[in-house]
Amino acid sequence: MTESGGLLWDADDKSMQMVPRLWRIGVTAGCLGFLGLLLSTDSDATWVLYAGALYLLGETVYWAWDRRRLIEVRIVLGGSKGPDRLRLRRVGGQITEHDPHQIARVVVIHDNVHDLARLRLRLHGRQLRFGRPGRSPDLTPWRLACPQAQVSDRAAQWGMPGVPD
Repeated sequence: MTESGGLLWDADDKSMQMVPRLWRIGVTAGCLGFLGLLLSTDSDATWVLYAGALYLLGETVYWAWDRRRLIEVRIVLGGSKGPDRLRLRRVGGQITEHDPHQIARVVVIHDNVHDLARLRLRLHGRQLRFGRPGRSPDLTPWRLACPQAQVSDRAAQWGMPGVPD
């Protein structure tokens, strides 16, 4: 492990992003309502209600998924209390601590369009954890903090927009 506790992952945006989400929902509801009023005079416009409900369902599913994304990963030194731990903080405010030996794989994906990276963290016997985009970290602290994990990075699999590959 390392000599002192440190920050392994830090996302650029740590907010819940509720105001932009509410603006999107409001504008979409207003546009669909206006379109429904225009079309309801001549034809059946129940499809507008279905489209609005489907959009609201999609926005709710994305909000629930986004709340589980990681915004911060820190090393917490155990000292006399026990072994060192990894503290994972999510967008929704949940904080969990894990033994570094539970980490099976760490992949940092470098975006070739923006100067950001994405984190994928797999725990033994658990599901994959995603991190919000953040600055590309150095992989050496990850290797020291999680000695049994496969730590790697790779470039994103999409090209630059407008530039032929």
